[in-house]
Amino acid sequence: MSSGSLLHVSGLSAGYGPIEVLHQIDFTVGEGEIVVILGANGAGKTTTMRALSGMIGRQGTVEYAGNDISGAKPDAILRAGISQVPQGRGTFTDLTVDDNLRAGGYTVKGSIDDDLERWYAQFPRLSERRDQKAGSLSGGEQQMLAVARAMMPKPKLLLCDEPSLGLAPLITQELFKVLGSLRDEHGMSLLIVEQNAGMSLAIADRAYVLETGNVVATGTGAELLADDTIKEAYLGVVN
Repeated sequence: MSSGSLLHVSGLSAGYGPIEVLHQIDFTVGEGEIVVILGANGAGKTTTMRALSGMIGRQGTVEYAGNDISGAKPDAILRAGISQVPQGRGTFTDLTVDDNLRAGGYTVKGSIDDDLERWYAQFPRLSERRDQKAGSLSGGEQQMLAVARAMMPKPKLLLCDEPSLGLAPLITQELFKVLGSLRDEHGMSLLIVEQNAGMSLAIADRAYVLETGNVVATGTGAELLADDTIKEAYLGVVN
């Protein structure tokens, strides 16, 4: 495992049945670092997240906090300290906000009341709506709920799958400020897969570009934001 790395992925291949989507990709996430994997639809971003979470079969090596978790099941990966905000939010729409958060903390031993109040303080709008059904929330509020619920097990690494999907630009901007604060104020490590290059790279320490299941570029967030090829492909800017 690389020095200072919380997550070290080497030769990761994964897919669905006979179809291989990821082709031996390598990447790392350091302690207290935000890493973004950028790519268009079909690049393999969600497949990467599902492979890391143990939701689909994979080959290669996944090391987390010095331990090989390559063959671990989803519940073991969660208990090890990796939590995920899935694409499409995945909230329990018929449950209240409070019940959603309590469901997120089911692996925590002892009382979770202090953790609930911690995330209600981080997301005041959720506190105001704690007794409402999650399905009655706006898209942005549901995404905030999904993030807060994923934080309830006290993970060291948060996986975020397309967090801006379907959100208005102002809500997306607010969400990325929250994600940045998880690193800056709580010392979290985050791996974010995204199509929104501008906002994700702005908070990224490092980033990888995924294309048809292969890593084709890597660098700091600032370096990729300044890259003309990235600008043209993901920001619609042509020099």
